[in-house]
Amino acid sequence: MSRTVAYFYSHASPWSFLGHRRLMEIAETAGAAIDYRPVSVADIFAKTGGLPLAKRPPERRAYRMAELKRWPARLGLEINAEPKHFPVDDKPAGRLVALAVSRGADAGPLSERIMSGVWRREEDIADPATLARIADEMGLDGAGLVADSTGDAAEAMLAENGERALAAGCFGVPWYAVDGEPFWGQDRLDFVAERLGAG
Repeated sequence: MSRTVAYFYSHASPWSFLGHRRLMEIAETAGAAIDYRPVSVADIFAKTGGLPLAKRPPERRAYRMAELKRWPARLGLEINAEPKHFPVDDKPAGRLVALAVSRGADAGPLSERIMSGVWRREEDIADPATLARIADEMGLDGAGLVADSTGDAAEAMLAENGERALAAGCFGVPWYAVDGEPFWGQDRLDFVAERLGAG
């Protein structure tokens, strides 16, 4: 039986972006499934004591920036550490992807493309037209998804993802859970691989 990684992430998180493709590769190697659960970081922080970037002490912000230079270099990934459209509301993208998944779409490449909008392409992923264009690029009905993602059903999906994240112990993203064991941060993916037998 295939094992499953519960994956809680935000499209506005650089750390989610840095780990996203590696998680997909690990899961493929291990023959595992990924349960993609986009969440709103603001909702998670509000219930677990986290602070948005603007409210963190300067020392914490400075260290975050140091890590945002260190990790992409280590991983050989291109990233803009200070993108034009950040901070950005992650709820529109989260709702759209949650809805797309419920309609059979593959969240892996869709989410990767949306995240690259923030961290490589200088796109505003809170803008409906941008999300519609990205969804179209991925072979989906962008206008339809954007329109439907503003409704109660999509909002309920995103809220459910948040509740599931909190139930899994999540207080930051990305958050991975394998058989109930939690792993916080893209820098813990080696442990996720080991847990899946792919390390």
